[in-house]
Amino acid sequence: MPREFHPKVVTASDLLIGDVIYQTADDSWTRELAQAEIITDEAHAQLRLLDAERQVDRIVGAYLADMRPTQAGPQPTHFREEFRRTGPSNYAHGKQEMLARHQG
Repeated sequence: MPREFHPKVVTASDLLIGDVIYQTADDSWTRELAQAEIITDEAHAQLRLLDAERQVDRIVGAYLADMRPTQAGPQPTHFREEFRRTGPSNYAHGKQEMLARHQG
């Protein structure tokens, strides 16, 4: 029996910077999960992933990540994706540093 398909986004790491990025509906990449294209069709998801995997000059490690659609955009269904979205946890840099500056 085939597994049920859950909504997904295409995610990868930026080749030059290393940040987590997400594919948008207009074929660009964003660091904001809320701007990512949420894909609800399995065949379309596979095509979007193949498109991403061809962009070897821009990204590395593309894969499909399960998401829950919300009014605010896709939300991770697994702690791994929530962890990736917030950035490294060893010290404040990158996304965490920017967030601290805006809160402080």
